[in-house]
Amino acid sequence: MDNIRFVLVMAMLMISYMLWESWQIDYGPKPQAIISDKPIVAGDAGAVTGQAQVGAQQAGAEAVAAQVAADKVVKVKTDVFELEIDTQGGTLRNLDLLQYPHEKENSAVTKAYALIGMDAPAKDLSPIRLFDSSNENMFLAQTGLVASQNSAAAPDHHAEFTAEQTSYVLQDGQEQISIPLSWTNQQGLKVVKTFTFKRGSYVVQVDQKVVNQTANPWVGKQYDQLLRVEHSDKNNNNFIRTYSGGVVYTEKDKYKKVKYEDMADDTLNVTSQGGWSAFIQHYFAAAWIPPADQENHFYTKALNDFRYVIGSYSPDVTVVPNSEAVLSAQLFVGPKIQPIMEATAPGLELTVDYSWLTVVAKPIYWLLNQIYGYVNNWGIAILGVTLCIKLLFFKLSKTSFQSMAKMRKIQPRLKELQERYGEDRQKFNTEMMAMYKREKVNPLGGCLPIMVQIPVFISLYWVLIETVELRQAEFALWIHDLSAQDPFYLLPILYGITMKIQQSLNPAPIDPLQAQVMKMFPIVFTVFFLFFPSGLVLYWICNNSLSIIQQWYITKHVLEEDAHAHH
Repeated sequence: MDNIRFVLVMAMLMISYMLWESWQIDYGPKPQAIISDKPIVAGDAGAVTGQAQVGAQQAGAEAVAAQVAADKVVKVKTDVFELEIDTQGGTLRNLDLLQYPHEKENSAVTKAYALIGMDAPAKDLSPIRLFDSSNENMFLAQTGLVASQNSAAAPDHHAEFTAEQTSYVLQDGQEQISIPLSWTNQQGLKVVKTFTFKRGSYVVQVDQKVVNQTANPWVGKQYDQLLRVEHSDKNNNNFIRTYSGGVVYTEKDKYKKVKYEDMADDTLNVTSQGGWSAFIQHYFAAAWIPPADQENHFYTKALNDFRYVIGSYSPDVTVVPNSEAVLSAQLFVGPKIQPIMEATAPGLELTVDYSWLTVVAKPIYWLLNQIYGYVNNWGIAILGVTLCIKLLFFKLSKTSFQSMAKMRKIQPRLKELQERYGEDRQKFNTEMMAMYKREKVNPLGGCLPIMVQIPVFISLYWVLIETVELRQAEFALWIHDLSAQDPFYLLPILYGITMKIQQSLNPAPIDPLQAQVMKMFPIVFTVFFLFFPSGLVLYWICNNSLSIIQQWYITKHVLEEDAHAHH
């Protein structure tokens, strides 16, 4: 196989791999039985729903509590969130990410439609809703307490709490807000569940303070869990499929995916110091992070109506009479921005799923982020990364292109051999190998350098696909979203042109049929790239352009050397 065929075949294999990885959609078995959504814990005496008691002393406070009871929700708005806290259990629901709309306006597209007298397609400018209380998109964050058999009943995520206000807004100049919910039973056990939101933060601090005013010690544990239906991103690019499902991070196994069908087949039951549990999807994640200094038990469950639960519960805590204890956890809910996630919990940045090439992809992301810090444009940062990768593999590429140039030089003589020996393939191959030996040409000389670079190319593909910072990031001119297709398909066409130019610099196959097939490759790849994110196409255009310059120079240099040798 000559170099050009090898290059194009490997490129086709890379595209095929990307598509195969993207289209891994799991249709596992669905749970048949109705299972309780309460955590299964050792010594669980069964869930006992506490009765809400309004402890307000003033008429105004009683009116607010009555209004909250009627609405059943407390509305919260910060600079990054708008959400509801259900007074039943203190469940977080209907959470909108204010800085992440579904789509963004593209002025270039709007002007283009205006020129032809048409209205541009309507854009969904509403924010991404991560937590959702609707049946078809259900995704909730739940917390609760489970009492031991001999202790007073404690509130789980079905218990009715009371709130002090119907809504909270993070005001200008205010750094954080706290939302307390209260629950009391007739035996004298009081629980105050407090949610704390900080400015600019996607981390919610959740504290459950247990005040024991009973005559006996209270023994129990807290649990934190996420409940959701199987996620499917209907607005996602049809050619891009990323992992959506459960993830658990433990001290022993580190990052481990727990697919929906795994939850349906068997329940997860592991214990670890620290760790976290999460549901992730393309660009976004929600993760419960219990205290790192305690031993946490992680679990999953499959419920009826195709709902799934992943979470953890703490060790038993004893609260003696007339004392109190605070059980805490953190909830991360938002975009998978790696520096933020690294600072939140160990291993949380791994939810940016680079598949099996994480060890290669993470340095590429670091480089992309560093370049962006200087140029403040993700498109230019992609070009910078492409240039750096080209420089890194310059020597290998040089070897490959030199081999191709030598093959191109002897191409006319190979053509003569083919015509001379006609159908005698054995004789032709013998003479061809003899020519390779005389001319010191290795027909596979360009293969190894390309094979070495393939993991890097695939890793860069995952970086560009998974990096949420590229979502709706502008580049220049009409490219207002590097994560979306080029609205005018100009980049894919430009890519096809660069591929055609690059192909013309390579030695053509001797076989006429193979030559015709190779001529179709730029068209085939252009069609593929019509549906790929413009950031990825931008990378390939830059990569091809640099390769053309490098290959043209090396080919010219080799041919000049050959001319001087003959003189």
